[in-house]
Amino acid sequence: MIGICIGLILITWLIFGQTLAHNFVNYDDQSYIYENGQVTSGLTLHGIVWAFAHSHSFNWHPLTWISHMLDCQLFGLNAGGHHFISALLHSIAAALLFLVLREMTGASWPSAFVAAIFAVHPLHVESVAWAAERKDVLSAVFFFLILGVYVRYVRRPTRFRYLVIALLFALGLMSKPMLVTVPLVLLILDYWPLDRFPHSSRTKSRGEQTGRRQRNSVAPLIREKIPLFVLSLVSCVVTLVVQKHAIAPVDQLPLRPRLANALLSSAIYLKQMFVPLRLSPLYLLSAKSPASGEVLLSAAVILVISAVAIASWKKRPYLLAGWLWYWIMLLPVLGIVQVGWQAHADRYTYLPQIGLCLMLTWAAIDLSCSWPHRREILAALSGLVIFVLGWLAWKQASYWHDSESLWRHAITVTPDNHIAFTNLGDSLLKKEQIDDAIAQYQKALELEHTDSDAENGLGSTLFRKQQIDQAIDHYRKAIVLRPEDPEYHNNLGNALCQKGLFDDAIINYRKALDLRPDRADLSNAETEFNLANALLRQNQIDEAIVHFHRSLEIQPNDADTHDNLGNALVRQGNAEDGIVQYQQALQIDPRSVRALGDFSWVLATCSDGSFRNGTKAVELADEARSLSGGKDPVIVRTLAAAYAESGQFSQAIETARSALELANAQRNPRLARALEREMALYQAGSPYHESRR
Repeated sequence: MIGICIGLILITWLIFGQTLAHNFVNYDDQSYIYENGQVTSGLTLHGIVWAFAHSHSFNWHPLTWISHMLDCQLFGLNAGGHHFISALLHSIAAALLFLVLREMTGASWPSAFVAAIFAVHPLHVESVAWAAERKDVLSAVFFFLILGVYVRYVRRPTRFRYLVIALLFALGLMSKPMLVTVPLVLLILDYWPLDRFPHSSRTKSRGEQTGRRQRNSVAPLIREKIPLFVLSLVSCVVTLVVQKHAIAPVDQLPLRPRLANALLSSAIYLKQMFVPLRLSPLYLLSAKSPASGEVLLSAAVILVISAVAIASWKKRPYLLAGWLWYWIMLLPVLGIVQVGWQAHADRYTYLPQIGLCLMLTWAAIDLSCSWPHRREILAALSGLVIFVLGWLAWKQASYWHDSESLWRHAITVTPDNHIAFTNLGDSLLKKEQIDDAIAQYQKALELEHTDSDAENGLGSTLFRKQQIDQAIDHYRKAIVLRPEDPEYHNNLGNALCQKGLFDDAIINYRKALDLRPDRADLSNAETEFNLANALLRQNQIDEAIVHFHRSLEIQPNDADTHDNLGNALVRQGNAEDGIVQYQQALQIDPRSVRALGDFSWVLATCSDGSFRNGTKAVELADEARSLSGGKDPVIVRTLAAAYAESGQFSQAIETARSALELANAQRNPRLARALEREMALYQAGSPYHESRR
């Protein structure tokens, strides 16, 4: 038994060990992990309270959030560490599944085969290799623990064991609410293999245990699970409340296409179990009903399997039990209540598929009972199936290495997937492959002209190319398509600032903050920073300081924010606190050219002589010039002012002349005029000092 557990863990790591070298992907990983301030802060009391008290990304699963926080505490934003924990949980889940099935059925090798399929099936790659899908592997561990304790409870019922089941169930629901079907699954297990249903005396199939207690009615079995049903109901209500804005309304997606897609998806999962090829992270849902022929064929397949399972309920109870397991566990994600725009998803099969494996495995045992060399044949076939599925899973997991790899594969297998093109564009934009990103966004808009993310992406590429007017047009189109997205308003604010339209920019920054009520969101840090800079440009210094502080509350180790806050404090007349901010900025990033230059400028030119230090100013400005390559006229101007403050006027004049040449070459007449005035002071033997506020 221990050897089988070790074997299951080994084959799991042979497939998913590669994920330790994988990166995060731009598919929910940002909102779940690396752009979520509560998560990146690590495991803190404040974060734990937030996990229980708030919903995020249309989900309430506090234990999943806490697991991500613990990852950040242990590994920071090293994606390999996060993937290690997911693979570890999956390997534990596979071993637990084997132990639970063996305990229930008494059959070691059939149980091991089902657990091996669970461990290596390509449909399960998404649940393990995708960091944001931690909720799947975490909830699976709790699910199998529930089943294990339930078997012990059935054999010797005690109040303590029932309380443990209820506790594990609550923890599982707080990992992923898809476990709401657990009470029904326990009823299925009461039927087979635990044999607790009344009048269920039957010929035991191979591997079943005998002598189980019989009941005279199913009612006590149902009453026994009422507390668990109550927990399920509470979880359903909570889930509906937090997902109310993500649920597709009936007028956009009528009930008939939903039902048709549910039938079709169920059949697709059956097909993918046997032929797990051309798998994608996203299969888009169409508002139109699927082809009637496909739906009818799917319905026929499902009806035939259902009829066979029902007809065999006495002789082969595992068929009905496995079929019901599949359908009941799949029910919450069939899309009757549609959340998001996926037609179906590989991850939805993670636990439901076990029911199908039970059906097929025990059917194979029964059907092969008269074969010569039966054990050898089944062992060879089992090994072949596990090897083929494992190889396909290894290949599928490799596509999750990074965002570009993932979405290029998705486009290959689902070429009409406009979201895949948009996400690929986002990954290319992050790599500064601007022209390639533009091509992806344009393709996305050809496929779906209402793709607001593609419009936003096009705006960002044009912004990088300094085509500001065109960028503004695309940002505005994105906002028209989805006005509630804070990122679009933040990006539009940035483009408006480039045009000098600070009042309009400030309106959009404030709108972005209103649309993102979670103050700890890392994106809020960026928006607070942008808003503060826009206010500073409008000379609203006091309010700018407030927003710089808010940005630092979310992201305290951002050198640029400390530096800009220092500038605002100096302009307010508070040079002492401003210098503290420059020092903090340089502690975080000693090579920050901006912080070195700004700090040097204050030490050289501050109106309050008690803060001036020409020698230190020269040291800082000279380092900034060296780091910037001597081509930044502002830094060279600062060095000139520092030389003048230290009494080195000949060097100040020479350096100011160099800065003037750079300013003229870069067509910056305002800076050139300032340098001419300052150079006149140096020629007269006087340093330049800022006037008092």
